[in-house]
Amino acid sequence: MTALRSLLFVPGNKDNMLEKASGFRPDVFVPDMEDSVPDAEKANARETIAGYLSKLAATGVPVMPRVNSLPTGWTEDDLAAVAGPEIFGISIGKIDEPADISNVAEFLTRLETARGLEAGILKIIPWLESARAIVNCVEILQSSPRIIGVAFGAEDYTHDMGIERLEDESESAFARNMLAMAARAARVTALDTPYFSFRDDDGLRANSRESRQRGFKGRFAIHPAQIDGINETYSPSEAEIERARQIVAAFEEAEARGRGSTSLDGKVIDVPVVKRARALLELAGK
Repeated sequence: MTALRSLLFVPGNKDNMLEKASGFRPDVFVPDMEDSVPDAEKANARETIAGYLSKLAATGVPVMPRVNSLPTGWTEDDLAAVAGPEIFGISIGKIDEPADISNVAEFLTRLETARGLEAGILKIIPWLESARAIVNCVEILQSSPRIIGVAFGAEDYTHDMGIERLEDESESAFARNMLAMAARAARVTALDTPYFSFRDDDGLRANSRESRQRGFKGRFAIHPAQIDGINETYSPSEAEIERARQIVAAFEEAEARGRGSTSLDGKVIDVPVVKRARALLELAGK
């Protein structure tokens, strides 16, 4: 995996949407068995997604189906339907504690063994969507090497808290910040809550810029029209790349003269600043 910026949800019970999805290029395909699928359609979604995995995988885009959460009782059947060489891993909603990850990892290990896959090859992106999950987020994200990213679910979080979602998202600011910091501490990718006004590209980009400043590296797309806006916003801009190059060049010149810091356009350039610039250039390369 080189990037986790745009992860495109595709309702798993819709043949036509899965067919169309293969023509798009998000960073990850997420055929969904959870919230976008009515209860009566869960079994159909499993079967339909299983039939499309090879076609989606053939695009070269990693595939990570979202399975139903553990309390539903459908998780094992969902995993059994999709686990195989066509997928990179799975996403799962409503993880509340490290034991939930242990249970999912155990299911995956059994399936890997039964299907001749390398142990631990299937990765996990959990959704943290409750007060309990946010309180436990550090322990959750450090509980398994399978975890490569984590998603914040604002809709379920605000439902759990008994509060309204606000336009400025101030009601979930602490939870988002906590999740982003926990993700960084665990060295996994923080993914922000979906942006539901899918026809508002300007709003998506503005929201994503603010999200990136909090430490999020990407988010799930609920419509293909969001892919470009998400990819561009969570990638370094040309101006940022050029500035980073200037910082590195100025610092290396100072370093060659035996100095540990310098300045550029009236601002101090020292070791933390140049580390940040080099990290941005590495991200741009990816």
